Amino acid sequence: MDSSPDSPAQRAIDSRKAFVSAVHEAVQLALARRARRMLWVDNDFADWPLDDPTLLQRLTDWLRLPQRQLVLLANDYEDLRRRRARFVASYRLWSHAVSAHGPAEDDAAQLPCLLLADRTLLVQLLDKTHWRGWASNEPATLRAWQERADALLQRSAPAFAATTLGL
Repeated sequence: MDSSPDSPAQRAIDSRKAFVSAVHEAVQLALARRARRMLWVDNDFADWPLDDPTLLQRLTDWLRLPQRQLVLLANDYEDLRRRRARFVASYRLWSHAVSAHGPAEDDAAQLPCLLLADRTLLVQLLDKTHWRGWASNEPATLRAWQERADALLQRSAPAFAATTLGL
């Protein structure tokens, strides 16, 4: 995909490798373009490359920029907690800049699988079984998905605490 801001483009995702590459590209572009916010939405993030050291380093570099916010929206964070130790450790360290939400009951079954970096790139996986989806930097598409995602977030509630209190 041409990452020039003046040339809107859409690219198909047709494999797990293409999805992983698109997630990496989105985080890299968010860093390069200094995007203020990223929104990651999925049922459980089980298929995301969230233990990849390169991705986590780019994410950390982005979070180090002032006033950055990563917003997670998922139905279930248990797989993330059990299988993505590196990401969970990073989440705990950056909990002031990362928030995790659960959808309203009515929205739970309708969560898309997407990564949205404001004004930068949208990655959406439409078919997780066959790894079909697309990535787009088209401004109208980014705006439309931002509005949909914001509506989901407005009806969501905090979930997946970075730390747990105990005695």
